[in-house]
Amino acid sequence: MEQNEEKNTNTTNQEEKITSEQPKNKSTSQLIWSGILGGVISAMIVVLLFTTDMIPINEKVGGSSASTQTNEAETESPRIINTIASDNADVASNIDEASKAVVSVLNKQQKNIWAQSQEAGAGSGIIYKKENGKAYVVTNNHVVEGAETVEVVLKNDEHVEASVLGADALSDLAVLEIDGSKIDVIAELGSSGDLQIGETVIAIGNPLGMDLSGSVTRGIISGLERSIPIDTNGDNQPDWITEVIQTDAAINPGNSGGALVNADGKVIGINSMKIARQEVEGIGFAIPSDSALPIMEQLEKDGSIARPFIGVSTASLNQVPPQYRDQITLPEDIEGGMVVADVESGSPADRVGLQQFDIITKINDQEITSILDLRKYMYSETSIGDSIEMEYYRDGKPQTVEMELTERNK
Repeated sequence: MEQNEEKNTNTTNQEEKITSEQPKNKSTSQLIWSGILGGVISAMIVVLLFTTDMIPINEKVGGSSASTQTNEAETESPRIINTIASDNADVASNIDEASKAVVSVLNKQQKNIWAQSQEAGAGSGIIYKKENGKAYVVTNNHVVEGAETVEVVLKNDEHVEASVLGADALSDLAVLEIDGSKIDVIAELGSSGDLQIGETVIAIGNPLGMDLSGSVTRGIISGLERSIPIDTNGDNQPDWITEVIQTDAAINPGNSGGALVNADGKVIGINSMKIARQEVEGIGFAIPSDSALPIMEQLEKDGSIARPFIGVSTASLNQVPPQYRDQITLPEDIEGGMVVADVESGSPADRVGLQQFDIITKINDQEITSILDLRKYMYSETSIGDSIEMEYYRDGKPQTVEMELTERNK
């Protein structure tokens, strides 16, 4: 009897053990099947996106779009930039409203005389002002560069012809004018002077063209007052330094000219470029609003930017063709300079007697070894009407001349 009772007890214990393990095994099975089902659903979603062209299979970042360019704290109290707006347009007061003021900009070019103008590239733009029946859009110079005609595409997909009022390659800004009768919302410009590293920002634009128009990406301010050398004339040599805001918010081809906004929906930067290398991720740049505004106003009014003018075309020493290098003589202790290739008639340089093959080495004791040095000093440290002292070499001998800077004749 005792053996039977012990046997029955063991049997009961085994049944209880099995019973207690069943929920655990059932839970594991449910997890496995849930994981498989989730994977299948994810795969089906990805396939659906590809087959419906929501994700272009062959899309390459940095194609032939006019908006692709691979091409970076104030100590005083920050100056708040008031919105340039009037008439009956509402001012954007949040992210959703700000996105309504960001439009597509189409660069249309004629490939041959027998064909109509076709879209050669697409970028973004920001409607920042409405006045006297007209609306004004700021975008990047490289978005509209070379265009036969320019079109702005509004949020309702309506195409509106645009006039380029002015463009500036050095600042990479352009201002467009469009019919303002159908413009209801304009962007509010904020101050970039009070930005903080780590502050949340949002990039709004049209990456990869019209299919993804109005895309919004979020990031932070990664750096302020970044100095980025750029090539403005296509010779693969930096000839200008631009001061930009760095952000890790995604900025892709087509975002150029779009808005970088703060948490309040105020535009604090104009998206301009990114570093597009395989080993680099999340390094985009925007033109600060404080720097952009005076240029926008001058482009809108005058169509160009007035900068001090010398009247010479120059080349670095290593760019001088071999057959002309015997014309250049410099002392051994002079490391470099800019060789005068041509002097414009009637210019300040012409009036003081500069000649071809003179080598400019200093302006106001500032060493000049490249076009970058020359432009940066001239456009940052001098103004129209200033007098400068220029040091140059002719036939190996130093010369010094006083020159009054003027504005280039239009």
